[in-house]
Amino acid sequence: MKKKQQKNIAWLVGLLILTVGGGILFVGAASGWFDDGRAKLDAEYYDEGAELVKLSAGEYEELAEAGKSFVVFVDQNGCTTADRLRGYIKQYMAEKGILVYQMMFGEVKKTTLHEQVKYYPSVAIVSRGRVVAYLKADSDEDADIYNDYEAFRGWMGKYLR
Repeated sequence: MKKKQQKNIAWLVGLLILTVGGGILFVGAASGWFDDGRAKLDAEYYDEGAELVKLSAGEYEELAEAGKSFVVFVDQNGCTTADRLRGYIKQYMAEKGILVYQMMFGEVKKTTLHEQVKYYPSVAIVSRGRVVAYLKADSDEDADIYNDYEAFRGWMGKYLR
């Protein structure tokens, strides 16, 4: 009888360990423990042949509050660097089949995006409503990305799946 009790206790302890371990792994997976850190755009942002889509400050806030994952190009008319970056974005969009929003810098100033993006042009990657990466126009660190498509492509690939 005693041996049977020991087997039952061992079996229950094993089941408890399995249940707790499985629960921890489930919570970890839901929290992103196993993600590679790169953002996955929401399904509606995969669109072959997409053009840049204008985005207003209010629309940006709605998308961010809804926890969407998307890319925003912060643009400014008459800026040669913005013109070059716009070309890079369009080329990347064509290669990857994604949609990218275009927001003029004046609109960005009216959004929470302006907490990170202080200068134009820039590209911001938003994952689950939060900015996870953006190009810094005032930083020498990002200068190559603004001047070389392969560097831009590498930067985007570092942050997007």
